[in-house]
This record gives sequence, structure tokens and C-alpha cells, in this order.
Amino acid sequence: MRENTECILNSEYYSHGNDLQIAMKKTDFPPTPCQGCAGNTSCSDLDRRQVLQMLGSGLATSLPFIASNSLAQATSLLLVDADAEKDFAPLRPSDLKVGKPLLVFPFDTQTGKPKNESRANKLVLIRLPEDQMEAATRGRSAGGVLAYSALCTHQACDVKTWVAKEKVLVCFCHASKFDLLDGAKVVDGPASRPLPSFSLKLDGEFLAIAPSSPANQGS
Repeated sequence: MRENTECILNSEYYSHGNDLQIAMKKTDFPPTPCQGCAGNTSCSDLDRRQVLQMLGSGLATSLPFIASNSLAQATSLLLVDADAEKDFAPLRPSDLKVGKPLLVFPFDTQTGKPKNESRANKLVLIRLPEDQMEAATRGRSAGGVLAYSALCTHQACDVKTWVAKEKVLVCFCHASKFDLLDGAKVVDGPASRPLPSFSLKLDGEFLAIAPSSPANQGS
């Protein structure tokens, strides 16, 4: 069943047009819970509180798909579109357009199913020019593709909007901005921690989470 996890934009703070342009008002408002998540059970249930605890502590190793798969083993986890409901197709670097983020779930090749039982498992992939990446960030990429947690470290809303002019990923809920070319460090907004990042590798022609991942705990 398709999961509805996207938070609705709070128009009191922001506005956007067809080009998804984001306009921030003053940033001195307190970090209140996402208004768009108030009536969304997938954002406000126990799972969301657990996600906030994980991201708040910076413990990417606590993410469910890592604990259940034991990445210390040599088993690769491929990646599939988070919106796919069947006929799961593992992703290749060429499947991603430059600067077009895609929400994904890890895919267990042994069970033939995505690990989508928790929002905490949701990642965002983005393909960016490798020559623009900081060295440590480039070392975690595969075919120019980077992988980060798709949940904002502020209030766990989905983060999936790329602003090409600023070269940042933006959270719709409270406009936290993350520099994905430099380890997803926070450059604006109320979030206080980077998005946890995950090392990728190529498993044949497909993108996979490297057994050594995560390389960055979001600290």
C-alpha cells in the first residue's frame, strides 16, 4: 500500500509556484511541529517520534534497514523508487537525472521486497557533478549519485526539493537547507544536524548501499 508521508506546506510561512520556488519569511519563529503533519498519521505516530529520536541523536546505525540487514555482512541492498508498489526495479545511476532528487527504499534481493516498513528507511538519491563534491562526499558516491536520509533532522518531514540556484536540498516544512555536495551540512533553517549519509557502490550496473555504510552519522 502506498504510503503518504509528504507533509503539506504551511502557507503561513512559505509560498511556492509552478517552479517550486520557496520564499521564506523571517526565520526567528520557534521550531514548532510541522503544521502539515498535524493530521497525517504517518508523520505524527510513534514511528515519527522514533525517527526524530534517531535523527536527533545522529545515530544512522539505528535505522531499521541497517539493523535488520546487518551491513557488516557482504549482502548488498539495492535501491528502488519509494512510490513503486510492485514490479520493483533496482535503480542505476543513469536512471537519475542530474539535480532531480528521488525518494527510495532499500531493496532486499533475498526477499524481493523493499524495506518500506518504516519511514526511517526512506532515503533520497540525487545525481550531482562529482567535480563539485567535497572529497569525503565524493568518496561516498557511486556514478555521481549520493544517498542521504530523506527525513529532515528537524521534524522528520520528507526532504526532496532541490534548489539548483543555491545547490541545496530544502525541507518544505520549515525550510531547512542542506548542502548535499558537502555532507548535507545545514546552511539555513532550524535543523541543527546534517542529514545522515550513506556510502553507495555499484553492484553490477545497479546502485547499492555499501557494506561499510553509513560513513557519516550526521554529526
